[in-house]
Amino acid sequence: MSEHESIIDIKDISFTYEGQDSFALQNVSLTVTKGEWLAVVGHNGSGKSTLARILLGLQFPNSGTVMVDNKVLTEETIWDIRRVVGMVFQNPDNQFVGSTVQDDVAFGLENNGILHDDMVLRVEDALNRVHMSDFLNQEPHHLSGGQKQRVAIAGIIALSPKVIILDEATSMLDPLGREEVLKTVKDLKDEQGLTVISITHDLEEAAKADRVIVMNKGQFYKEGTPSEIFQLEEELISLGLDIPFPIKMANALRDRGILVPKNFLTDIELVNELWTLHYNK
Repeated sequence: MSEHESIIDIKDISFTYEGQDSFALQNVSLTVTKGEWLAVVGHNGSGKSTLARILLGLQFPNSGTVMVDNKVLTEETIWDIRRVVGMVFQNPDNQFVGSTVQDDVAFGLENNGILHDDMVLRVEDALNRVHMSDFLNQEPHHLSGGQKQRVAIAGIIALSPKVIILDEATSMLDPLGREEVLKTVKDLKDEQGLTVISITHDLEEAAKADRVIVMNKGQFYKEGTPSEIFQLEEELISLGLDIPFPIKMANALRDRGILVPKNFLTDIELVNELWTLHYNK
């Protein structure tokens, strides 16, 4: 597999919701590479969630083309594409259909006609991968927010997709639950070569991505690595986005005369730099 081989190609798509005059998406083009973590960020109404819905075939563009795993998205190919792309939504409670954790993870497999013995193995493997195998017979509503999202992820990965879309999947979680879910996704990406698309307004989540695309008013605005995008601090703030805490802290330290040499994307990186500065005095 070429390191630059694409899994998704979007060419010049536009979309307008019925009854609205303005575009939800206008002339958007992008390519997603196999095995990368792409973050799509923007304020509410920027078009990022509409883009996610189109990738899953929940909406179809008014113009332009969407190609997923070498198939053009149409009403005829939608189920083939949904075998390639799985989505984890914002509220995990809206995704549960089973009375127990294992029943819920098995639901999608049953709908796809997977044989029982294979299904049992895939459910156990998926729950083990998200560190939820001890909760096999637990009722989902008894789980914490982070645990619920990990079960939701297990339900997706049991279907063996090539792409996982996180549609604001951590926005309702506390910091610990958010870290649990993002670590789970990163581990799965590294182990299985999954492609991850994170649709989010949280730039601390976007900091974990390989590449960031900024959306604004339904259009492609900026693209770059997290470090490159976070250098646009004032622009991001003007778009209604909040820069990550480590960058805010580094700026505050500079204002107080502590010369932090560059911006850091994680708390740990910043703390390590401060320790280094302290011991090199």
